[in-house]
Amino acid sequence: MNQRAIIVAVVLFAVIVLGMFLYARFKSDTLRTAEPAPVTSPVNQPSGITHVDAKHFFKDGMHTVAGEIMMPTPCDLLEVSPISLESSLDEVTLAFRITNSTEGVCAQVVTPQRFKVSFEANEGATIKATFKGEPVTLNLIEAGPDENPDDFEVFIKG
Repeated sequence: MNQRAIIVAVVLFAVIVLGMFLYARFKSDTLRTAEPAPVTSPVNQPSGITHVDAKHFFKDGMHTVAGEIMMPTPCDLLEVSPISLESSLDEVTLAFRITNSTEGVCAQVVTPQRFKVSFEANEGATIKATFKGEPVTLNLIEAGPDENPDDFEVFIKG
């Protein structure tokens, strides 16, 4: 190889390396001055749960509500209990809570948690829901006459 070709190759290599450093410097300055994107989260719900979809069964004065909620980790266990006023069988609130069973490290994998709760109330009772003490929208889908809560599988759309 002649000496002129070697010099051209070295100069070309130096220009490319210098261009890479200048580009990286420009990008780093741009990232420092850019505004961080606002974090959008549902109001009053740090867990992100704002509504609950569930199937509603009613038979012989007994209501059964069954569904599934996506939880942030498999260590977050879902608990639900019905709360009603002793004097009234016309209004029931389903109280959803999270029990965290972390004993060490837990994978950050969104995991569905199923629930099923039964309670006695009048047939036309109003059913509401809270998640960690905050009210959430409860979307109840009425079960068909041939459906049974014991054979229920969660395939809710809507």
